[in-house]
Amino acid sequence: MKTLYTYHNGRLEEQRGEIVREHPLVLTVNGRELATLVASPHELRYLVAGFLRLQGFVENLDDFLVLSVCDDFGVANVRIKQELPERLRPVLTSGCGTGITFDLPSPEGRGETPPRPAPVTPDAVFRLMEELAKKAEGYRSHGGIHSAAVGEPDGTLLLFAEDLGRHNTLDRIAGEALFWGIDLAGKLLVTSGRVSTEMAAKAARLGMALIASRTSATDQAVRLCEEAGIGLVGYVRGGKFTVYAHPQQLAVGAGRIRCVTGVILAGGESRRMGSDKSLLPLDGGRFIDHVYRCIAGLFDEVLIVTNSPDLYAGLPCRKVPDLYPLKGSLAGIHSGLSHARSDRIFVVACDMPFLSAEVIRRLCAEGEAADVVIPRSERGAEPLHALYHTRCLPAVEELLDAGEKKIVRFFPRVRVCEVPPTAFADCDPDGRSFRNINTPQEYFALRDGDREERPAATKPAPPGRQHG
Repeated sequence: MKTLYTYHNGRLEEQRGEIVREHPLVLTVNGRELATLVASPHELRYLVAGFLRLQGFVENLDDFLVLSVCDDFGVANVRIKQELPERLRPVLTSGCGTGITFDLPSPEGRGETPPRPAPVTPDAVFRLMEELAKKAEGYRSHGGIHSAAVGEPDGTLLLFAEDLGRHNTLDRIAGEALFWGIDLAGKLLVTSGRVSTEMAAKAARLGMALIASRTSATDQAVRLCEEAGIGLVGYVRGGKFTVYAHPQQLAVGAGRIRCVTGVILAGGESRRMGSDKSLLPLDGGRFIDHVYRCIAGLFDEVLIVTNSPDLYAGLPCRKVPDLYPLKGSLAGIHSGLSHARSDRIFVVACDMPFLSAEVIRRLCAEGEAADVVIPRSERGAEPLHALYHTRCLPAVEELLDAGEKKIVRFFPRVRVCEVPPTAFADCDPDGRSFRNINTPQEYFALRDGDREERPAATKPAPPGRQHG
């Protein structure tokens, strides 16, 4: 910690804070000083191994005869089986602090073209970006740190790295993958920084299927990804992103539910929370951004039932008002049924951040002759995570006209199909998709990490061979 000063309201205020550490590491390979790597001072063996791997000097751990890193003196001494080329042509790249590479590989130089991977769902891209945001503690504590992660096509995170240079983050990942025996071919790379040529070239050398960034990509990175067959997306935020290369790598529209409208209820009074639940921040977005992204990925038409449409101006869907004001969630269901272009609507509340696309698909496939398809959880029936047919409208209106707000009161007048928890035992065994957040205590517990995380990918045992 260091004493810092913040300028505010015409005065300097003293405070204690962290400063990003910059650690130069002189790299000597086979007795020859190769480069000075400027990086963050942690896990430098991964950085060295990944740097040499992505320069094409090593392919696996057996190619190292010696790998010795001395943090105190800032030196790394390496001996490898391969002889270094007599003349090396360094290229200064556009990475933070100026990255260095000895060759920007063309797609033709990568050897045999890997088989085309299966398309990746947008949900997997957003999921990995959220995981990256959760793990990027360095930036939250003092700023100035880039982060990157690699994951499976289903959105499961495998490896994470952070460093003051965005090019270093990928070197670190490549090196750690060597130590743990993880094949990065066909994997997804997500990064907090701009995707420039060296990032795309390194991803191409590793055989990655797709790169996603919180920010932009350079024109040369786009060209390289186009040639290498790598999907490239940028500006991944708020449920949207820009596709720069190979849109076919994204499974957009796959598994969509036809003839059903997705309806998000955002008109609640939030009395127990004390503020609008839909706007609560979580993992780089608002509750409603997470809900909208899931629903928009499943249904061609999405409606938000709200009497404050300006709050959701950034979400590209219709906003419709209650036709029975101040009548609660039953009025929201009525508005959805009245405004939808489909005969059936799938209704969810705006405070359900753990929606499962698979659970929703299964519910929409159940009981096509029923007027209501409703799941049961440990808490009982879940009317705000259910399917409704327009045939329910007369019964709903009769209840609303009588001043009744309880949703299940109209069920005796329609055909109801209840779906037991066993129907989702394999994809949502704990019923998390039905969980909503009602109180400040529940929200703070969720925000501060008191939740069940997605199972982390298990790493294989580290190699027995030690490098001194």
